[in-house]
Amino acid sequence: MPRKITFIGAGSLGFTRGLVRDILTFPAFADAHLCLMDIDQDRLEFAETAVKRIVAAGKYPATVTATLSRQEALDGADGVLCTILASPVSVWRHDIEIPKKYGVDTNVGDTRGPSGVFRALRTIPPMLDIARDMERLCPDAYLLNYTNPMAMLCRAILSQTKVKATGLCHSVQGTASMLAKWIGAPMEEITYLCAGINHQAFYLRFERNGKDAYPALRAAMENPAIYNEEQVRNEMFLHLGYYVTESSGHNSEYNAWFRKRPDLIEKYCTHGTGWNPGKYAYILEHYLER
Repeated sequence: MPRKITFIGAGSLGFTRGLVRDILTFPAFADAHLCLMDIDQDRLEFAETAVKRIVAAGKYPATVTATLSRQEALDGADGVLCTILASPVSVWRHDIEIPKKYGVDTNVGDTRGPSGVFRALRTIPPMLDIARDMERLCPDAYLLNYTNPMAMLCRAILSQTKVKATGLCHSVQGTASMLAKWIGAPMEEITYLCAGINHQAFYLRFERNGKDAYPALRAAMENPAIYNEEQVRNEMFLHLGYYVTESSGHNSEYNAWFRKRPDLIEKYCTHGTGWNPGKYAYILEHYLER
C-alpha cells in the first residue's frame, strides 16, 4: 500500500521541491501519496504544480494532492515533513534589526542568539499544535522537521508530546558536492560519513575512490579562490581537521567568536565569495528583494 507523506508548509517551495526529488529516488517511496498542505493558497498551488512536474518528469507512480486543511493532510500520514515559517518577514525582520541597535550583528538569526530565541517563542506553539494533531491523527508517523531553530523546536516536541521527531537539514549533500568540485572529483567517486548535532555536522570521513580525500582538500585551500569562497568554514577545517556542513554565514553565528568584534566580522564574514559569507542581515536582504 502506498505510503502517505505529508508536507506541512509545502509553500516553502525550495525545500518542498528538493525533498520530493530526494524521496522519490527511493524505490519504497516511488508510489507514495504526496500530500501538500499550506495556509497560503497561492503558494500551495505553486507547490502542487511544481511537485506534479517532478512526478511527471520522473515517470513516478506517485500521486499528489494539496489541501489547506492540516487535519486532512495529517490524517493517516506515515511521515510528516515540516517546513513552516511561523511569521512573515515584516515580523521577523525585527529579530535582526533590533539586536543590531545594541551591538549584536546577526547574519541569519534563525537558530541561536536573541534572534533565534524570539523565533523559537513564535514557532514552538504552532509546532506543538502540529505535533498534537499528529498524536491524534497519525500517532505512528515520524516527524522530520526542517524548520528553525532546529534544536529548540525538536526539544519542545520531544519533551511535550509523544511524537517521534528528528531534525534534518539538506546541507550535507550540497557541501559534499562543493568539496568534490574543489578537488576536481566527480561525485560518483566520492563517499563520506557525516555525523553530528544538526547544524554542526562534520564529515568524519571524506574519500575519493576509497582513499582519504582530506589531504587533497587541504592542498586546495592554498588556492585563494577556494579559500575565499568559504572563509569561516575553511578556517574551521584548517584548525579542526574535519569539514562542517553549514554555510560560513551560519557557522559564524554557531561559533560566535567569528562575530564578536567588528574587525573579525570584516575579516571573516564580509568578503567571502560563496553563498552567504556572513555579512549582516544576509538572509533578510534576500527576502526583502523578493
